[in-house]
Amino acid sequence: MATVTVEINGRPYAVGCADGQEERVRILAKQFDANVRQVAADVGHVGDLRLFLMGALVLADELHEARLAAGVTPPGQAAPPSDAGVAEALNAVAARIEKIAQGL
Repeated sequence: MATVTVEINGRPYAVGCADGQEERVRILAKQFDANVRQVAADVGHVGDLRLFLMGALVLADELHEARLAAGVTPPGQAAPPSDAGVAEALNAVAARIEKIAQGL
């Protein structure tokens, strides 16, 4: 297991990663650092924990939007109904309406 030192908001952090993944961790850390620095510029210094949380939420929002744009259902959300599923539901509703209308 490798260890990489990354800098987030001006502070060094040692991060463990799989051997060979060091450069990927550095790239991801730079992206996260940019988000944390942007949050700090927007809200001021509110402590590393809050800055990190807000930076992570910004990244999660970007990932959520990217998944939606790609047509992928984000985790924790129901998949949109298929055309066949919608048609089946409409047919069931139509049958119920007809049955009610016959009883009038």
